[in-house]
Order: sequence, then C-alpha cells, then structure tokens
Amino acid sequence: MNSNWDLGFAFLEFKIDIMVKELEQDNLQQLVSDNDTVIVQYSASWCGNCRIMKPKFKKLATENKNVAFVIADAEKFPESRKLATVDNLPTFATFKNGAFVNQVQTNKFEVLKNLVDEVTSN
Repeated sequence: MNSNWDLGFAFLEFKIDIMVKELEQDNLQQLVSDNDTVIVQYSASWCGNCRIMKPKFKKLATENKNVAFVIADAEKFPESRKLATVDNLPTFATFKNGAFVNQVQTNKFEVLKNLVDEVTSN
C-alpha cells in the first residue's frame, strides 16, 4: 500500500514542477514570446525572501494552469533580467502577448496574488 501512495505523491510533485519552469539558460525572452501570459519570479540562491516566496509562487501556478510561471536567477541570467527592472529581490514581473505589463518587489503573498490577478483577470 505504501508504494501506491509514494507513486501518487511522485506524480503530484511531477505535475507541480511542470507548471513552474526554472530557467536553465538565459532564454526568458523566448518564453515570453512563445506564451500568451508569463509571470516571472526573479530570485537568487542567497535570497531568503526568494526562498520564502517560491512555494507561494508555485501555489499560484497550480491555480492558473493557462499561465506560464517561470523562476529566473537574476544573477545567472542577465539578458532575462533586462526584461524588467530588477533592483531588489524577489521581483515578480508579468508579460502578456510578448510585452511587459507590470512588476512588484515583495515578500507578501497578497501583493503577489494581486499582480497575478491583474494579468489573469481573476
């Protein structure tokens, strides 16, 4: 019985990871161009508030399945960073039809949720 539960849990984790893409190369511009709506969390490995917000960002991704949620390391990917004004972390930016829409720098879930609702019309 345990193996069935473990299998189901692994499947659930797999599904969540698909909804949030972590950049592995400096190609955010391509993702913004290829998707109708994109929401980005700019972060860095040393950023405590980024780590705190990451699960909240992933939770919003599960509630907005038609939106591309992307996590971009602001230090590793300078070209991706240029798509928004990233002067504090975490920064969250929204893009619609290939164009920048809005951004916030926050560690508060409600502020992030309002940004997501704004671009998804929730």
